[in-house]
Amino acid sequence: VRLVESGGGLVQPGGSLRLSCAASGFTFSSAAMAWYRQAPGNQRELVAYIFTPEIKKYTDSVRGRFTISRDNAKSTVYLQMNSLKTEDTAIYYCNKPSVRQGTYHFPGDDWGQGTQVTVSS
Repeated sequence: VRLVESGGGLVQPGGSLRLSCAASGFTFSSAAMAWYRQAPGNQRELVAYIFTPEIKKYTDSVRGRFTISRDNAKSTVYLQMNSLKTEDTAIYYCNKPSVRQGTYHFPGDDWGQGTQVTVSS
């Protein structure tokens, strides 16, 4: 499994970024995918996950501002981030949840290297 994030950067409050995670080494179309983030001094937290375009979920602090999506033809999952706030500053990680005995486990063991998002004026 290989997960490679991109798209992070420095943006002003209220701005937007789109993160991408290119996946390989597994059957992407049948896998759930997730985005996590970790701010300095904080634990890594689940931001959003997606099973299908109809089945996705967000943590409360980003709902209505962030959108997770996937392109199975490109084996890529995206995180569109709008109306960014300073508290969104973190390293953002792509993750593939594990499946054991038919049940999804978050997070899975497979992580990308992370991409830094900094929201600052």
